[in-house]
Amino acid sequence: MKQRVRLGLVCLARETFDYKAAVELYAGIMKDVAALEAVDWIAIPNLVISVEDAKAAADVLASARIDGLVCISGTFHLGHLVLELRKAAPAPILLWGLDELPYNGGKIRLNSVCGVNLNASNLYKAGIDQYRAIIGPKIDETWVDAIRVIVALRDSHVGLLGYRAHGFFNLSVDDPTLYAATGILVDHYELSDVHNFKVEASEVARRKAQLGQIFELSGVTQAQVDRVAELSAKFEGFLSANKLDALAIRCWPEFARDFGISPCAAMSLLQSEGRILACEGDVEGAISMLAHKAIGAETPYLFDFSQVDLANNFALFWHCGVAPCNLWDGCSVRSLDTYFAGGKGVTADFVLKSGPRPRGEQRRRPPCLRGLRRLHPAPKARGLHPRMGSDRVKP
Repeated sequence: MKQRVRLGLVCLARETFDYKAAVELYAGIMKDVAALEAVDWIAIPNLVISVEDAKAAADVLASARIDGLVCISGTFHLGHLVLELRKAAPAPILLWGLDELPYNGGKIRLNSVCGVNLNASNLYKAGIDQYRAIIGPKIDETWVDAIRVIVALRDSHVGLLGYRAHGFFNLSVDDPTLYAATGILVDHYELSDVHNFKVEASEVARRKAQLGQIFELSGVTQAQVDRVAELSAKFEGFLSANKLDALAIRCWPEFARDFGISPCAAMSLLQSEGRILACEGDVEGAISMLAHKAIGAETPYLFDFSQVDLANNFALFWHCGVAPCNLWDGCSVRSLDTYFAGGKGVTADFVLKSGPRPRGEQRRRPPCLRGLRRLHPAPKARGLHPRMGSDRVKP
């Protein structure tokens, strides 16, 4: 399910062009976009032609607290209009130009693309970068998904348990910069906050029974199974008590030493139920999973990019045993195992089911350009053969 968003919709025009054709085109567009999943539309039904029209529309959009504004250039129009809209409703803007209508021997009928160019230039020179321009008959659904990501991150509560893993300097984030870019405020917790979190014995028993139903357990001790069940209950209770949408966890080296097991298997179980958990204190990894979830990913997870075979168009994505256990292929043995941390590294071991694995990355832009970072969808990769996973591609 995609993140629900509230979008404004306006159509700008000028009566010296074929505004009556724009009315018909706009009616068709309103019908088409109404079919988009999880979008609440605040549509201005009439063309916005004058400055007064723009101010009135802006009041409606501002009161609705829109997350983004779709601004159609039905024809060429005054340059004031988009600026008045942006002044009252400062949301990201999609500047949408329409294909020119067939030439009938008179002057050009719409001149819509010229209107888009005017709006883009006015916004850019006013220092406003939050816009995208398109030309064509259909809305840019990638832009709509970008708004979903913006809203999801803005409204998310993210926690960091412990710190980044030892030596993973690239996982550090600057809190003010992250807040400026996304609206996220990261709350810090100690590992002991989870280790000492109180849970009911009945909940631990329920989790233990669940582990027995999901995993083959002969590779671990009963004490380790008990610890995984207890930690699963603690994680769930801690996430709920602190209203956390995502948690990045310093999963080694202290975790196994202090709690008796690594958190991998418990994280696999919780992630299969929709929780967003990131290894190694990877806050950016947690954020990338939130972004994937916002655009409809059912089970986002982290993996390491471990091998590339360019000749055969094959890549290996792997991790240590923390991938969501609901991604099991249904054929392999799905088991709990231990192979690191002196026998305390309890992990979930299974083969992932086949299918496309869309991946994503965060890129920081060069400092000479406006803005700090953007999220980019990356192409689907073939030949995935991970035991576990991460869309962790660091800038």
